[in-house]
Amino acid sequence: MSEKVKQNRMGYEKMLPLILSMSLPAMFSMTVMALYNVVDSIFVGNIPNNGAVGLNAVSYSYPLQMLMIAFAVGTAIGANSLISRRLGAGNQKEADSAATHGLILAVFTWVLFVMIGLFAVKPFLRMYNCTGLTYQYGYQYLTIVLCFSGFSMVQCSVEKSLQATGDMIFPMLFQLAGAVTNIIFDPLLIYGIGPFPKLEVMGAAIATVFGQFVGMTFALVVLFVKKNKVHVTFKGFRFNFETIKNIYAVGFPSIIMQSISSFMILGMNAMLDKIGVTVLGIYFKLQSFVFMPCFGLNQGLLPIMGFNYGAGNKRRLYSAMNHGIVIAIIIMSIGMTLFLTIPETLISMFNNNDPALISAGVPAFRIICLCFIPAAVGIVCISMFQATGKGFRALIISFTRQLVFILPVAFLISKVLGFQGLIWLAFPIAEAASLILALLLFLNLTRTDFKKLDS
Repeated sequence: MSEKVKQNRMGYEKMLPLILSMSLPAMFSMTVMALYNVVDSIFVGNIPNNGAVGLNAVSYSYPLQMLMIAFAVGTAIGANSLISRRLGAGNQKEADSAATHGLILAVFTWVLFVMIGLFAVKPFLRMYNCTGLTYQYGYQYLTIVLCFSGFSMVQCSVEKSLQATGDMIFPMLFQLAGAVTNIIFDPLLIYGIGPFPKLEVMGAAIATVFGQFVGMTFALVVLFVKKNKVHVTFKGFRFNFETIKNIYAVGFPSIIMQSISSFMILGMNAMLDKIGVTVLGIYFKLQSFVFMPCFGLNQGLLPIMGFNYGAGNKRRLYSAMNHGIVIAIIIMSIGMTLFLTIPETLISMFNNNDPALISAGVPAFRIICLCFIPAAVGIVCISMFQATGKGFRALIISFTRQLVFILPVAFLISKVLGFQGLIWLAFPIAEAASLILALLLFLNLTRTDFKKLDS
């Protein structure tokens, strides 16, 4: 064992306690993130007289929000993977360079979404024939969230850089600070409580970006004041295109992979009626309570797997993956149980005055949640591909699941066969097919690239 590996617990600590210590803070913070996304929609859905319209506008806005998150997280994951691999190989200088490049790339990405916020929101909403108050709400919400997206992008970059070093506590605190701020200001600005103006959906957007600003400020203070295992400095900085290429070798497939979700929702929204669009929007808000802890688990797994891959330790790489799969299945099983047993309660939180929403949502939730168990294994496989620099394989899995599988299956069920109520079967069918593909790609790696690693 090299001296550098001995100095980093990712190279020697017992695997289950290591994963839990690194993942639990991220799982907690991701669950809090899911909470404030859901609380956002609950407050909007209960706006007096206009709750259904507000909820529908936020549901239509969701694909562009997901696209923004895809670029922020994808770029940060690319930097995270490169940092952890360079640390595993004992190359501190290149790890620091990757962190600095990641932060600058986050600012460039923000500029792109300012342009989208200024010029693309109107045509996007008109594509759905949004009119009246739905259009007004959607335009206000998206313009604010996109134009001020730089706060979340910078925060995400700092989080992933610190997580690559094994620091999971401060990234959790960044997200917690932002989430608590958002939850506090949501009702104040949406309903106009006390001295605050009643801004309805615009208030939800302002509360969101203000929370992101608080989280970003906290993150930057920790990055530049606290002594960390990776260092960001702009003194004498020059762009290194090899570093950028290495970041986007994992980051770009991750961006595409997460952007595909945005296009999938666009396609599903086009096949659904207005109630169906709202049901799908509520589902994605609630399923984040299940998927976000799994993504938090992956935040702990990714640097562990990347570090041990960089150190050439196949045994620990496989051990991290196997432990991760078991934990992910446990999380998803709990989520599936809730979606099967209490869907009425879950849906009624958003708008308890709409029986049509309950009637359409209950069977939808019970069908879609069948995808949770195969998704658990697939998510960990994707993380393993990203951690080892095989981002293209992760892209293949997501692309086939959400475009090659889910949209054609949904179209076949709803339009060709005419079973609109069974369109939700596309989710578990696509997840099962993508899991088979993920396992085949993993088996191929075990016979090629991973054979070079030490046992």
